Amino acid sequence: MLRVGILGTGGISGAHVRGWQSVEDAQITALCDIRPEQMEKYDGLGAVKYTDADEMLEKERLDILDICLPTYLHVEYSLKALERGIHVLCEKPVSLRAEDVEDIYEAAQRNGVRFMAAQVVRFWPEYAALKEICESGKYGKLLSGSMSRLGVYPRWSREWYLDESLSGLVPFDLHIHDVDFLVYAFGKPERTVVHRSKRPEQDYLSVVYEYDGFFVTAEASWYAAPYPFQYSFRFQFEHALAALENGKMTVYEENGGGREITFGGEATGGIAELGLPSADAYGNEIRYFAECVREKKPVEKVTQESLETVIRILSSLCG
Repeated sequence: MLRVGILGTGGISGAHVRGWQSVEDAQITALCDIRPEQMEKYDGLGAVKYTDADEMLEKERLDILDICLPTYLHVEYSLKALERGIHVLCEKPVSLRAEDVEDIYEAAQRNGVRFMAAQVVRFWPEYAALKEICESGKYGKLLSGSMSRLGVYPRWSREWYLDESLSGLVPFDLHIHDVDFLVYAFGKPERTVVHRSKRPEQDYLSVVYEYDGFFVTAEASWYAAPYPFQYSFRFQFEHALAALENGKMTVYEENGGGREITFGGEATGGIAELGLPSADAYGNEIRYFAECVREKKPVEKVTQESLETVIRILSSLCG
């Protein structure tokens, strides 16, 4: 039985809790948050509750620590757990500095444990299907793509979230998902063209990522207006268009109609308070990491090199 501790029980923790509940040989044995009231929603888990992370790491015999803390705390507590010989799953972004990624992986290797950043889009069924289409060449060459991840300025969030030095704002909060997919699917872009409209009360980013033979335009926003959160993509091939719009993926084939792509499996549920959709991506990533730990396999879907590349790209957008 894998004994799991969850550090940080804010909004995103809900997806992680449901994910761990889908792993048959895992049990959430400990929770930690400096705000005791945040843990009340998980009373039914029967987990030991802590308000001090160091105390939890000292007293509990954890196999895995799942870190759902604010971004600026990710590196500190990843290293503390790894140095104790505990495997770590850490929410994105791992850090705002690529150099920190090397330190984390060095600690994991030295202590014989595994680390994975929860870059959930790599495990999202629609994005996995898009990657397979690109790699198969089924519809010919990829010509262009567009990706968007748009929402409202998070005035309701905690103070750290709106501090660029702590959260990285739109590039590291939203845009990271699409950049991570591009690096995962195609590697580092050859050139980027950046446009950004940044003000104290709103932030919009549009970037063209140029590759050999195709380009992808990606946009992300925290609008001042109450725009509902949405994400989408359209990828143009020689003989088809693959689109994710309104939560549905459709392939429009040349000289044919649209064919909706459906995915099997039970959804783990969305995160209503964050405006995120229902999908099994969070469960997919957690089950994958649990398998890597259980079977002592390398974590190949999220690598050190790709994380460093993503962070360096995002850092260049913030200059």
